[in-house]
Amino acid sequence: MTLSPAQEPAAGATAEPTAKPAKPAKPAKENTKTLYGGTGSRRVTVRDIAAAKGRGEKWPMLTAYDAMTASVFDESGIPVLLVGDSMGNCHLGYESTVPVTMDEIALLSAAVVRGTKRALIIADLPFGAYQEGPVQALRNATRLVKEAGVGAVKLEGGERSAHQVELLVSSGIPVMAHVGLTPQSVHAYGGYPVQGRGEEAAQQLLRDAKAVQDAGAFAVVLEAVPAELAAEVTRSLHVPTVGIGAGAQCDAQVLVWTDMAGLNAGRVPRFVKQYLALRELLGGAAKAFAEDVVGGAFPAEEHTFH
Repeated sequence: MTLSPAQEPAAGATAEPTAKPAKPAKPAKENTKTLYGGTGSRRVTVRDIAAAKGRGEKWPMLTAYDAMTASVFDESGIPVLLVGDSMGNCHLGYESTVPVTMDEIALLSAAVVRGTKRALIIADLPFGAYQEGPVQALRNATRLVKEAGVGAVKLEGGERSAHQVELLVSSGIPVMAHVGLTPQSVHAYGGYPVQGRGEEAAQQLLRDAKAVQDAGAFAVVLEAVPAELAAEVTRSLHVPTVGIGAGAQCDAQVLVWTDMAGLNAGRVPRFVKQYLALRELLGGAAKAFAEDVVGGAFPAEEHTFH
């Protein structure tokens, strides 16, 4: 076939190559390594916690006691949620954590598990649920894993709780330990004093932390401990430390969510930073609702069926 002048290529020009179809874009890889801000379709595990310690990543932990609040924190990227016996003070109306029961922990832990997809859910063993010894601890921890679906449990005490930790871990239940100020011992302490002050007390706290680590705990909470001592403990352990009132050198930090969000009334502990004035906001919303009802503004036409 002969080309017409309009179809002939200009002198010295080369024919343009046929364009190749664009390759489909590769889906972005899931970032499963980073604890905070990481993505993925599976739960955070204790292996992820250990890996974070190895790469020097700090991570946040919050308490949660219901499905809706837990879902907010989960969607915000909080990698670890604790169903703490702090529910006694801030959720159930008790004066301390001591009255909290296994039934209450199990019920609320199951709700938190149902409300989340990614976060590792840890449940406290309440006062009286493990002090008798390892067998009692295993029985109650097993209930939380089987009935509530949690991924780990937490218990208070150092050397005195090491045997409980050892049996739970050897039975397949990950344990987060808790030393320093242990709120379940409030009656023995006569309050909530800072722990580890003085050489003897500091050495005992260090022994406690190492005892639970050696028993198999995957992390150790340090509560109300001088920052310098907490830093020394953190350097001495190969498992991560989780600080609450223990300075900035811990591997992770935890707060009770109602403290963090400003929902609690009364004195704010020194170690708490409030990120929201939630009590004031909720109170304002309740008053606005009440005034609309009293004044006849609610329900309006758009809120009414016909």
